[in-house]
Amino acid sequence: MELYLDTADVAAIKRLAAILPIKGVTTNPSIVAKSGKPIFDLLAELQDLLGADKLLFAQVLSHTAKEMIKEAEQLRKVVPSIVTKIPVNAEGLIAIKELTKQGIPTLGTAVYGAGQGFLAALAGAKYIAPYVNRIDAQGGNSKETVYELQTLLDLHCPESMVLAASFRTPRQALDCMLAGCQSITLPVDVAELFIADPAVDAAVAKFDQDWCGAFGALRY
Repeated sequence: MELYLDTADVAAIKRLAAILPIKGVTTNPSIVAKSGKPIFDLLAELQDLLGADKLLFAQVLSHTAKEMIKEAEQLRKVVPSIVTKIPVNAEGLIAIKELTKQGIPTLGTAVYGAGQGFLAALAGAKYIAPYVNRIDAQGGNSKETVYELQTLLDLHCPESMVLAASFRTPRQALDCMLAGCQSITLPVDVAELFIADPAVDAAVAKFDQDWCGAFGALRY
């Protein structure tokens, strides 16, 4: 199981990496734009923060296969181990096939259907990213989509992995993992919801109260 953070917030990554066993960080154009930093400077900073043993993902901006491939090569000059995110459309599938031939790892992104994601895997994408909350927002069933996609990969493309993305709640992430998904990427607010639960704080406070009532202070 691989856990990623979907953010470019350096402070948040530092804070959560100390708590969670993260495998790396995923970004997209909106996340990079929110950071306000030039992308190549940002990616270099993020990779330095993560270290050599963790993965960093960045997405192309171009709309043609030729330009997507060129961008992927540019990104790898900054971070040689980077995984390039490619939208799964006709041009994106061409780019994924060519980058796979070159040994450049890719993630098929903006996936809304199991068949669409499966095509990205057949083209050679290492990771496939279904947009969980966006599927649900459009009236789809993200849990069923992820299950179908994972089943297709298990049967026909075991070298590829579902990397589920676009979460609004911890429940959505849990449903993906229960469907067999081997990797997920969480936005900071959802990751924090997994960690912080008012009921836990209330339980600990009650233990403290009972202990102090009996022994006067929190010590053995």
